[in-house]
Amino acid sequence: MSRRDRGRNGYGGAVTLPGDPPGGRRAVLVWGVGVAVYFVAVIFRTSLGVAGLDAADRFHVNASALSTFSILQLLVYAGMQIPVGLMVDRLGTKKVLTLGVVLYTLGQLGFALSPSYGMALGSRALLGSGDAMTFISVLRLGARWFPARRGPLVGQIAALCGMAGNLVSTIFLSRTLHGLGWTETFVGSSLAGVVVLVLLLLFLKDHPEGYEPAPARPAHPAAGAGGTAFIRRQIADSWREPGTRLGMWVHFTTQFPAMVFLLLWGLPFLVEDQGLSRGTAGEMLTLVVLSNMSVGLAYGQIIARHHAARAPLALGTVAATAVLWAATLVYPGDHAPMWLLIVLCVVLGACGPASMIGFDFARPANPPERQGTASGIVNMGGFIASMTTLLAVGVLLDATGDDYRIAFSSVFVLQALGVTQIVRLKARTTRRERERLVASRVEAVHVPA
Repeated sequence: MSRRDRGRNGYGGAVTLPGDPPGGRRAVLVWGVGVAVYFVAVIFRTSLGVAGLDAADRFHVNASALSTFSILQLLVYAGMQIPVGLMVDRLGTKKVLTLGVVLYTLGQLGFALSPSYGMALGSRALLGSGDAMTFISVLRLGARWFPARRGPLVGQIAALCGMAGNLVSTIFLSRTLHGLGWTETFVGSSLAGVVVLVLLLLFLKDHPEGYEPAPARPAHPAAGAGGTAFIRRQIADSWREPGTRLGMWVHFTTQFPAMVFLLLWGLPFLVEDQGLSRGTAGEMLTLVVLSNMSVGLAYGQIIARHHAARAPLALGTVAATAVLWAATLVYPGDHAPMWLLIVLCVVLGACGPASMIGFDFARPANPPERQGTASGIVNMGGFIASMTTLLAVGVLLDATGDDYRIAFSSVFVLQALGVTQIVRLKARTTRRERERLVASRVEAVHVPA
């Protein structure tokens, strides 16, 4: 049996999938270049989180207008997920990542130099376009270079490295912003995009030699693989799988509380509502990031060894987040105690790793040639929820005279919606996975002569 007749099913069993790549040192190096691209994208994406108050002063805007920066960025990001997934499946990782780096670097540079609110909005939209092309590409790169059984851990490590980018924002960018100023900080950070672009062009490859993906088949002999028929078929086939839809709702429900907190509203909440100094508030944001990185490693290891833990981990994270948010918002008195804020930040750190579980539902539900499209559908979930909550918080703050307790209560509405959908799709997804596992075992045993 050739290497293309062997692989892994992603469940830790002996059954394997055709064309499973071997991994190894070279895989780590090539994948590391892709992760570096994503790392810089997250620095640029989250830079507004530590500059929100400065941006409000610089552009003379209120809470709703300030939230528009992040909403527009996420709107572009979410809207591009399926197109980017199709591009990755069709064009490959390197081309898409190259375009992404160019766009997000120009967006960060434009944001640094924007003299007006309108130009700054356009720059954030450009940044969101480039950012949208990174994570799905990195997930596909990992799937092309590592065995399927390593998928959960590889995905969590990629997300962990992204959170390290968030850490750079909360620690270093916040300090340089107040030490050097707006323009110098954002122009200087944009140079990181140039560095990763050079690394990408020199060292990144889509897949190992001998593991080329199968060419995409057109839906009809008269239709090209890049035509509208192919696009419709890719999206429809991915969406038809309950694992894809479940993955999207897991991502929707778990990611947004921490995303909203880190991306924009965490610092104003801690400073203006909870009475913390900016320095202490920055340390609390750093705590969220450190918690994310620690929990991500644990979740990746657990899911790689116990696939059935996916749904309990996701739902448990949602429940813990809801309880801690509720305790913080209804705590009697003007401010919640520091210990409660610390616990809240630690629990928010689990939201990112929990959102990665969504990809672990979609990955076994779709063949390799559909992984980009399926990942794009999943990745839309959390960013749609984040965008909705960012807008809701901004509007409610303006409507209630900056009452953060009412504004942040919007979190519970989206969590309730997401949990309902997760429960509805979980049994159907589990049944489909069992059917596919049985079929792969039969195929592995009955090899034609």
